[in-house]
This record gives sequence, structure tokens and C-alpha cells, in this order.
Amino acid sequence: MKPIAPGTVIFHRHRGYGVLTAVNLLTGWVSARFGSERKCLDLNLSTDEVQHADGEPILFRREAPDRMPHARLMDMVRQLHTAGYQRLYLHSWPQPSGMHWRWHLFTGTRNWVQRPWREGWYGSGGDYIFNPVMGWGDLPGATTEELIEALARFDPEGLAQALGEDEEHAVWFAAVCDMLLPGYMYSLNAIPGDGVIFPESVPVHPVRQSLPGYAGPALPWPPGWKRLFQKASFSGQHFFLV
Repeated sequence: MKPIAPGTVIFHRHRGYGVLTAVNLLTGWVSARFGSERKCLDLNLSTDEVQHADGEPILFRREAPDRMPHARLMDMVRQLHTAGYQRLYLHSWPQPSGMHWRWHLFTGTRNWVQRPWREGWYGSGGDYIFNPVMGWGDLPGATTEELIEALARFDPEGLAQALGEDEEHAVWFAAVCDMLLPGYMYSLNAIPGDGVIFPESVPVHPVRQSLPGYAGPALPWPPGWKRLFQKASFSGQHFFLV
């Protein structure tokens, strides 16, 4: 399906051609202005049969959408690990507000603190609910294979740095994906306090509001995670080596 955003030309069977002025992909509601009308009309993509200007239907699933992209990213990373890109890592942690979770893909050395930041390789669930793309040229609703192809086109040099073996982490990550996907994601965050305090197991959160809290087996921390922070201090929601 083609992406939609404010400015997209649409067709409505009762109103004719119009232009979107607002889009909320979390709820499925859009606002559009038709012809010379001054007021915008609110439309629901599930029921109002909105189309693109060329007649292609704009579809919206009725079930609750993902409020964060982390499960999709986990599936993508798992497939890339299988293809030999085992030096690819996914860090996720809560925003200071606690309302959404951030994500960060990085490659090369497995260092959860000093991670290289590349354009398009990080984002936030707070942005995703309004524009459900990762940021590397992918389209909303892209499959795992399409996400990988888009990332390879967007930053082939960055993806090439993920080639190599990290069997210890790949085994941990595959086991975590088997336990959590498709409805849950992990969050690598500690408990605020004096020093670094880790829960007994990795925190888990649902990626859709309609899902209950996670009740599966406890998740171990990534290989080398606690050892890396034995001499670390906690500041806000980020870790820094002393």
C-alpha cells in the first residue's frame, strides 16, 4: 500500500477529490479538505472507503496497531544474524517520560555503552505511532525482507560492518525472539538509584495495548552485559563508563 501523509490527494465516493490535512495511523482517523470547503472532514480509514487519487484503496486494519517498532526490528535482526550479520545489535530503552521506548541498531564491536550512531539507525516509538517507518527509506507495513532490502540500499557501508561472527550474542538473541515475538519486546534498562541496579531479568513489554503483560519465562541479560557495567554509574536513563 502507498504511504499517506498530510498533502496526499485522495478520492471519496461522496465528496470527490480532496487533500489530507492530518493523519493518525494509531487510530485510523484522517482529516481532509474537499474542494472549496473551509472545514476539514474527519474520516475513518476502516469504514469510509477512502482511496488514493488513482483509485487504489487506502486500507486500515481494525486490530490495534503496534505502538512501537521493536518487535519488527527484532525479527529483522534475527534474520540478518542467520545470514551471517551477527555483529548487528539492537538496544532498546525507555524515554525519560516512560511513555515510549527508543531503539538503536549498531554494528561492529558489541559495546552497549559506546555505540556508534548512524543516520537512520535509531528512533523512538513516540514518532513511530504517527509515522510507522524506521527511517531508512522503508514503507509502512513493510515485511521483514523488505526492511532488510531497504536498509541495504540506504546504508550498505553500515550494514557491511555487521558481517562477522558473534555466536554468543546471536544464540541469546534468537532465544529471546522465540520467547517474545510477535507481541513483546525487551528493554535494556536499569533501576534508577545509587550506582547501577539491574532487575533479576530483562524487562519485557507488549508492543500493542491490547496485549496482556508478559507472563513467560524470565529473560537473561545479554552476554557480557552486567560485566560491562561493573564500573559504571547511572545517570538518568543512560549509562556512562567511569
